[in-house]
Parts: sequence; structure tokens; C-alpha cells
Amino acid sequence: MNTDGRAEDRADDAVDCSVLVPVFNEERYIEQSVAAMRRQRFGGELEFVFADGGSTDRTREILDALALEDRRIRVFDNPNRSVSSGLNVALRHARGRWVARMDAHTEYPDDYLALGVARLEQGGTRWVSGPQIPRGDNAVSRAVVIALSTPLGRGGSRKWGRAGSGGTEFELDSGIFAGVWERATVLEYGGWDEHWPRNSDSEMAGRFLARRESLICVPAMGAEYAPRGSIPGLWRQYRDYGVYRQRTAARHPHTLRRSHLLAPALVVDAALAVCGPRRLRAAAGAGLCLYVVVVTSAGLRAFATGQGSDALLVPIVLGVMHVGHGVGFIEASVRYGPPLAALASAVGLRRVAAALTPQPEPVFNPSLSAG
Repeated sequence: MNTDGRAEDRADDAVDCSVLVPVFNEERYIEQSVAAMRRQRFGGELEFVFADGGSTDRTREILDALALEDRRIRVFDNPNRSVSSGLNVALRHARGRWVARMDAHTEYPDDYLALGVARLEQGGTRWVSGPQIPRGDNAVSRAVVIALSTPLGRGGSRKWGRAGSGGTEFELDSGIFAGVWERATVLEYGGWDEHWPRNSDSEMAGRFLARRESLICVPAMGAEYAPRGSIPGLWRQYRDYGVYRQRTAARHPHTLRRSHLLAPALVVDAALAVCGPRRLRAAAGAGLCLYVVVVTSAGLRAFATGQGSDALLVPIVLGVMHVGHGVGFIEASVRYGPPLAALASAVGLRRVAAALTPQPEPVFNPSLSAG
């Protein structure tokens, strides 16, 4: 029977793997998402633990009805409403030895859980994930897909994949997408930090990497998601990414790559081109013109290779992604202070970085310990 988070968990239900799913206003997609989750081919008992952040549409009603049909579906309240708090709520109630994060807007292969658990059982890693595969459904989101297929869109991240791509496993840095773990491992690390409503997986990955854990990506576990389908939505997404990339770098300096600095450098260059000292304006303007040429060329190349008229939006999409990320990073640096240790680490000043590295902070996880 379904529970609302106040009833006691049933101790007599043996569970091997718990799927953790934060949701909020997912009425349009939730039935399809649950159906896909229930198709998982897994040699053990599953449960699907949903944490609802106070949905104002029919999401909760639909989930409650589905829970009456399938005892594996359990629904709890997520009063703090963020993704990270929802994951902690679900983790708190999970009963499986293994846990996996799944998002309602993402399509996972039917053997996602089986592959993840099998790889964990091989040893050598305590975090297994698959590539993030973008799949567009309108002109803007399809342009994002094209952009993410280029080095300009991916940056230095290795988490991006393409449908049907295979290959051998590889290691990731803090750029990571969801995953499968042993529940005891996630509890050992304190779950997801609720000060990170965005990029909480990256922050947690920073804690894993600080202990020199290997984060393994298995190509066959690639999961498809729909990128933002509007320019304003894309801007908000990447601005948030920039804010929480800066905050992750401040807490975990080793997670900042040099490529993360290109977006804020672009914003600084653009500002100097417009209102900088006269001696710098010309050089900054030249740099800005070079950037426009580069992103325009990326769109034209995509168009020339038969990717359709959506490719003509690629320069705009890349600009929004880069400037949004850069603005967010700079805003966070002004508000919280620049991540000096991370900047020193990124440019190879290891001794300086070590001297500036802050002491580890406790994980803020009230939803994990709530009664």
C-alpha cells in the first residue's frame, strides 16, 4: 500500500533496488515515466520511491492511483521542494541494498538498473552512471542537441553521449548524470546537499573524488532527456549551472576544469569590449568577433552536413549557453567570493591551491534525517 511519509515503512517487503524519483507537477509525463520504470529488467525486487514537492496539478493523484495498483510504488512528501531534498526524502525511505536516481523527464534503457548493479558488483567503483543523451522535440531543443554534439557545447565534459553509441566504460569527473550506488555508500557520504538545488550530483561527485573514488560511465546505460525548448528556459538553466558550478568549485577546488573558465572569460571580454578602458576595447572587441565567427562556423558546418534548418539556431543556442553560464559563475563569485583555490588549481598552481583549499563542510541534508 502507498504511504504518505507519515506511516511506518513495511519491514516485511524485501527489496533489492530502490529507484529514487523527485517529482513536481509532472502530470503530462508521469504515467509514461512510471511505465518506463516498471519495464526495467532486473533480477530482483524493485521499489519506486517518489518524493513529491507539493505538486499543484494531478501528479500526486496519478501516483497515488498507480500505487494502489502496484505495491512497489511508494509516494512521500518533499516539503522543501528541491530536487536534492526530494532525493534525500526518497533515500530516507529506500529499503533496497542498491539505489538509483531516475528523473521523470528522462528515458532510461530497460537494463539500466541491471547494468549498473552488475558493474558495482564487479568492484573498483562505488558510483556507476551512463551518458546523458539529449533528444530534441522542437527547433530550439534540437539545436541544443546539435550544439552538445560539438566541443563548443560539451566543453570538457565526457558525460554527453549519442543514441546508439557504444564503446567501453570510462571515468568521469564531477560532470556526471544520475547513477546507481549501494545505499550504504550514499548514506556514508551524507546524501545530496540541499544547499544545491541545482547540480547536486556534481557537488556529491566532488566529495567522492576528494577520496579518490572512481566514477564509472557505462555507455550502454545512456539515458535520453529533453533539453530546454525555449531560449529563456535555456538561459535560466545555464545561468543556474554557472552559479552552482562556481559554488561547487569553491567547496571542491579539484572539480574546476580550465574549460569551466571559458564562459566567464567570454563575459568579461564582452564587457571590456563595450565599456572597458580604451586601450583594451580593441583587443576585447577582436576576441568577441573571433568568438562570433567560431560559433557561427559551428552552425554552418552542422547545416552543411545535413542537420537541417535547426542548425542555423546553433550559434544563438551556443551563445546563450556560454553567456548564461558565464554570468552565473561571475554572479556567484561576486556574491560568495571568488573560488581562489579552484582558480589556482585550474592553472596548475598546486601549492597555492592546497594552501587556499577550505576545510570540508558538513553536508546539509535535513530531509535525510527528518523524522
